[in-house]
Amino acid sequence: MARRLGTSSGCPGAVGVLPRPSRPLSDDGKIATAVRETGNMFATAFESLRQAPLKGVPVGEFFDQCWFLARVTTLPLILLSIPFGMVIALEVGSLLQQIGAQSQLGAAMVLAVVREQAPVATALLIAGAGGSAMCADLGSRRIRDEISAMEVMGVNPLHRLVLPRLLAATLVAILLDAVVSVAGIAGGLWFGTHAIHITTSSFFATFGELSQIADLVIALVKAGIFGFIAAMVACYKGLYCKSGPKGVGDAVNQAVVVTFILSFFVNFLLTVFYFNFIPQKGL
Repeated sequence: MARRLGTSSGCPGAVGVLPRPSRPLSDDGKIATAVRETGNMFATAFESLRQAPLKGVPVGEFFDQCWFLARVTTLPLILLSIPFGMVIALEVGSLLQQIGAQSQLGAAMVLAVVREQAPVATALLIAGAGGSAMCADLGSRRIRDEISAMEVMGVNPLHRLVLPRLLAATLVAILLDAVVSVAGIAGGLWFGTHAIHITTSSFFATFGELSQIADLVIALVKAGIFGFIAAMVACYKGLYCKSGPKGVGDAVNQAVVVTFILSFFVNFLLTVFYFNFIPQKGL
């Protein structure tokens, strides 16, 4: 992963620590390019994680990133989750009313919000608000040659900059998943009691009929993986952005789009794994 900088770095013997793409990404077709670049992203992320047991975690930077992500994503996530929960309650509640089972709205809301809506909404906000800021920050450092200066001074940018962002995004995503779940269920409860006219007691009484602890576990796992992917893509795109303000802007745009694509693809794989290997709870 590491490459030794020669005389071109201005400091013979200095060690560069950023993994470089082994060949230009435009040599092959689009599919091969996408696969190779995805591999480079994961290689960069895993190399950053490898620095943790070797050099420890930059605690100050880690907490700064945690606070930043929580500050820019918590309120938007709550404002997004409440109407999202209402929409789910509207769609599911209308169907349940037709079959005379509106009392099961609580069970359906737990499955829809906790298992799917909360992790996905967390991924979108982490990528859109936090990931874009990470990418812009690292990209601006790249075009100002701060990353190169750190390499020349022997400071590992993956350890100092990327590692705390990966850990912070993963942790904050897991914590925010609980906030999103509560807000989404609260929105569904309000709509159910005011529009479908179910009682609060019946809403909460059906929570355990279809849901189980495994649903919460897979939701937290999804949220953590999505947060990791968002930070991974953002840091990679920022570190290897093209020169100039336009290069930073393009990198931010690409980071958000790639994060969405990878997150939804991974969400599909995890959901398939969950339904195939975890027994589902029935009525």
